[in-house]
Amino acid sequence: MKEPSLQHPFGTDVFGRDILSRIFFAFRYDLLMAISILVMVVPIGTVIGLIAGYYQGSLIDTVLMRITDIFLAIPSIVLALAICAMLEPSLFNSMMAISVLWWPWYSRLAYGIARSLKNEYFVQAAELTGASTPHILFREILPNCLSPIFTKMTLDVGWVILIGSTLSFVGLGAQEPIPALGSMVAVGTKYMPDYWWMTIFPAIAIAFTILGFNLLGDGLRDMLAVEEV
Repeated sequence: MKEPSLQHPFGTDVFGRDILSRIFFAFRYDLLMAISILVMVVPIGTVIGLIAGYYQGSLIDTVLMRITDIFLAIPSIVLALAICAMLEPSLFNSMMAISVLWWPWYSRLAYGIARSLKNEYFVQAAELTGASTPHILFREILPNCLSPIFTKMTLDVGWVILIGSTLSFVGLGAQEPIPALGSMVAVGTKYMPDYWWMTIFPAIAIAFTILGFNLLGDGLRDMLAVEEV
């Protein structure tokens, strides 16, 4: 293990591997995980929310949103840990666990927007012209949901990476030799405080990733708000 230097800015780990290089590779896997999860859960949650919001007060609304409420009632990290504990620790299984707990947030978001739009004049006009339900949901209501959904997706990238890092920290996420920020922090804690760089730099990388995507989400929200005005 070598201290941070010009040759190794973030130092090396117990196997002599450059920590900066491993952080860059870990970013690749973490971003792949976040994007894959959001690609899976956003369409599912959005469609469920649109259907429940459009049929507000019906049996469909009651069933769909009560299922959503059940998932929202369980703390996200607890549910993710429980699912991963039943499966073999791997990057794919951690992605599946996070996907199970993430779709209800988009369902609730789309539900609120659909409820507020279902009585607008343009929706009523589409109904009077005989437009089908899929047309009303996906051509009339969905375009008005895209701005808040895209903003939430940007904000969620950082939080998905944080949950994934938490799973890998406790040994339920990506396994060696796949680099993961959480597992790098976990390994480094065994050598604190003498070899502090093994823990500090991956932890800072996680913090800056979350901060960066939060700032990006705030900027996207402000930009879309200005365009709507």
